[in-house]
Amino acid sequence: MSKSNNIRYISLTSTSPYHNLAVEEYLLQQTKDNVFMLWQNDNTIVIGRHQNTVAEINQEYVDSHNVNVVRRQTGGGAVFHDIGNLNFSFIQNIEPGCKEIDFQKYLRPIVDALQSLGVPAEFSGRNDLVIDGKKISGNAMMFYENRVLEHGTLLFSSQMSDVASALKVDPSKFDDKAVKSIRSRVTNISEHLPEPMNVLQFKDYLMDFIMKQNQNAELQNLTNEEETAVEQLMKNKYQTWEWNYGNSPKYSMNKKIRTKGGTLQVVADIQKGIIHDLKFYGDFFGEKDPQELVNKLIGIRLDKTDLATVLDNINDYFHNVTKEEIIHLLTA
Repeated sequence: MSKSNNIRYISLTSTSPYHNLAVEEYLLQQTKDNVFMLWQNDNTIVIGRHQNTVAEINQEYVDSHNVNVVRRQTGGGAVFHDIGNLNFSFIQNIEPGCKEIDFQKYLRPIVDALQSLGVPAEFSGRNDLVIDGKKISGNAMMFYENRVLEHGTLLFSSQMSDVASALKVDPSKFDDKAVKSIRSRVTNISEHLPEPMNVLQFKDYLMDFIMKQNQNAELQNLTNEEETAVEQLMKNKYQTWEWNYGNSPKYSMNKKIRTKGGTLQVVADIQKGIIHDLKFYGDFFGEKDPQELVNKLIGIRLDKTDLATVLDNINDYFHNVTKEEIIHLLTA
């Protein structure tokens, strides 16, 4: 990163992914500042810009463990964040037309900081950092006008079982053309430290290491005006169903469950998170033609609350099947 003295060094205390991603977008798009920022998200799945949310997450685990789900600005795959994961962001002005995708340029000081702690971190592939071949950092990049955002994760003391559970999805349920996440062998940085430290100590160490590249460096906070703008962006974008789920590309769904009323299968086409076509199959019984229910569901968002408003009198269509089972079939 540039050694000019107009870099803003920011260490966020919020662990809300909606807030933190809004801060990142605001700083990229609404300021001209060069920025280095450290931040943490608690209990969160972050979806890549071009991914199909429902095909990336384990919805049952998300619901039962109150996991936040949020879409980021950049491409790449889905990742799980907990407090044991530290995120970093480089935001920098670039010369017009100089849109070079060079991850090592930004990751070099991160690698240097890790190696200064005795951690044998190294580059791998185009945009990863590894220790002994196991991934500790995934990175993504995007350009906005004459500015670039490069951000990444640092697995410090994450709960790996949570990472696996939150992102475990049956690929046979969905047929789409979205970018799929590729699971890698991973490890925590804390397991490779010669001397122990916790994630907050590591966060402070990394910030100090980066700031030492600039003799005039000092930590800054967002201004009150910036915080107000970030809150609006968070509420209007990052906390909305439309951004986090509705922005998913077109895909087809084919899922089946067993109920007291028999086997029930749904085949559906989903566009922007909205049901465009739907068919029910199975060995169920019912007094009314399920097509009546299908007609009610066409145009409805794949959102539990929205679905619940139209799924009345389910037993008229599927005897011994509950509303909750239908919602689970469509959303899990």
